[in-house]
Amino acid sequence: MEQMSKSERVYAALKGEAVDRVPVSAWWHDFPREWSTADLAETTIEAYRRYGWDFIKVNPRFCYYAEDWGTRYTRFDDRMPEIEHAAVRSGDDLRALQALDGTSGAFGEQLEALRLIAGELGGEAPFVQTVFSPLAVLSRVTGSTRFVQRLIRDHSDDLEVGLEAITQTMVSYSRACLEAGASGIFYAAVEWGSADNITWEDYERFGVPYDIRILEEVKGASFNVLHVCRDRNYLPKVLDYPVDAFNWDVGGEGNPPFGNVLANSTKAVMGGVRTSTMLTGTPEDVRAEATKALAETRGTRFLLSPGCSIDPRTPGENLEALVGTAAKATV
Repeated sequence: MEQMSKSERVYAALKGEAVDRVPVSAWWHDFPREWSTADLAETTIEAYRRYGWDFIKVNPRFCYYAEDWGTRYTRFDDRMPEIEHAAVRSGDDLRALQALDGTSGAFGEQLEALRLIAGELGGEAPFVQTVFSPLAVLSRVTGSTRFVQRLIRDHSDDLEVGLEAITQTMVSYSRACLEAGASGIFYAAVEWGSADNITWEDYERFGVPYDIRILEEVKGASFNVLHVCRDRNYLPKVLDYPVDAFNWDVGGEGNPPFGNVLANSTKAVMGGVRTSTMLTGTPEDVRAEATKALAETRGTRFLLSPGCSIDPRTPGENLEALVGTAAKATV
């Protein structure tokens, strides 16, 4: 088979068509540089060029979703930011949340980074922007998953008011991401995709309707991904979400295997290597997990990647092993 371009390879994989090799990528935080629009774009392109990714998943700063509602985080250069002041500390605060236009403030900074990335790529490869679900955004606005769990239990009506304001904002922002040049969004449920943190009954009320509203607004994009985090995830229950691919930790306890999802969905699957393996394993360990994933999927409707964002301290040789496995695999 003739060598394909990065875009041809990615879009063929998403459609289940023949590829010259499986597409491959990985992503992580650059804590010192992700606070600057220009630096975020620059570090993203640097990693793309160094490892030869077929697509880019932009990894913005962790707390940008919360900032424009008044939540403040303390910045660190070696780890995730920590909350300094929460904008929502009660049910009454939830009712005070207002929908934002999604194109200014911290959101506007991210959009400018996307424009810079699009300009550097010049259509060479697709890229997607990370968009957290409304529940996940609320966890960052409040600074606490446990607090949101209490809101679900004790202030459900107030919670729906707050989630509505957040959803309207994320709809506006997601549309703007596409206008800025992104090929789609990487829609992340984060901790709320797991039975460890929310019952399915509660997720049907406080998660699913808001997820669908956002995803429906961008379903015309060419590369939308649903990322379902943590162990015991709810992916089997959301296979009808309007996206092009699913990304999850296939090795996580209680999570579905690739074969189950491929058999019950027409969407592509993305992942195959555990983040722990990327960080502490050897290149041989990375190759072994990647090779197993290739065998399980037969390289069809499959994009090779870690199951989540990797630790920035991940050794370069492990990233090279990931890329090398994809390059040598025949499908």
